[in-house]
Amino acid sequence: MSDRAALRLATRGSPLALWQAHRVAGLLERAGVASSLVVVETEGDRRVDVPLQHLGGQGVFVREVQAAVVRGDVDAAVHSAKDLPASEEFGVPGLVLACFPERADARDVLVGGGVRTLPTGSTVATGSARRRVQLANLRPDLTFADLRGNLATRLAVVGEGGVAAVVVARAALDRLGWDPPEGMDLEVLDPATMLPQVGQGAIAVECRVDDRATRAALGAIDDPVVHRLVDAERAFLSELGGGCTLPVGAHAELVRESAASPGGDGPPIRLAGMLAGSDGQVVLRHEQTGDRGDALGRAVARFLLDDAGGSDLAEWASSPDDGDPERPPRGWQ
Repeated sequence: MSDRAALRLATRGSPLALWQAHRVAGLLERAGVASSLVVVETEGDRRVDVPLQHLGGQGVFVREVQAAVVRGDVDAAVHSAKDLPASEEFGVPGLVLACFPERADARDVLVGGGVRTLPTGSTVATGSARRRVQLANLRPDLTFADLRGNLATRLAVVGEGGVAAVVVARAALDRLGWDPPEGMDLEVLDPATMLPQVGQGAIAVECRVDDRATRAALGAIDDPVVHRLVDAERAFLSELGGGCTLPVGAHAELVRESAASPGGDGPPIRLAGMLAGSDGQVVLRHEQTGDRGDALGRAVARFLLDDAGGSDLAEWASSPDDGDPERPPRGWQ
């Protein structure tokens, strides 16, 4: 950290991103650290008319924010953990995830109906391939429409243009204080039905690896349990790597009824992971428990790839430069 009076925090300018940045600033203030916010516009914010899978996959909501940290324009960046690539292939040299201060409810919400109660042939709007394939696997009759924009924009689509429902993150609804209008149905989707995105609901703060003062300040607001769980999910994603365009999801939770084992990182973690084909006809899931988050995440990924047949899914070996203009760019969805 520089010798400025306040720690400079970069953030996107969306309502949810600003809520998260102000939350981090408040936690820092409690720890005796002053901070100020610096809003950075990202490619994902500018190009709201383009489907996410055509913007280059992972990183479209964080690249410019990370660049501001690397340049020294700011001291740290506040992210939604789900927006951060986990593969080393997409990492930014010189940056480190210094803390995960808290995590809200990681589940998704179907706004406008329930998975079992939506009328046959209903249209569900979502920009997430992960959400589409899991819903399509449960309800092959559903059709899907793409969806971009901030939370208010996405919620406003329900009931318009033939869209029966949208899928959004529960964390976003809770943090922005949204309540459904009278008469509007919704269903909070259990991870057994819909595995969330890696890191969903968690706030991540990133800084330069050689900035010891900033790392120390951010370490004071780190939640070690959240950090451990998100690390396990990110290890799962990292082991899958960056060479495929298939939808994935993961969710880690503590096995609270079990005590920590000698040599482990803490109480055992239960991690469920998902890898799917792009049409939802094949959805592979595996759940495993372990004491070391990194090893656990990698073990679940290897099972899906090597034992469950994930490496045989058609898109796995496909190159984003194979001449097919309709193929989404490389990057997880």
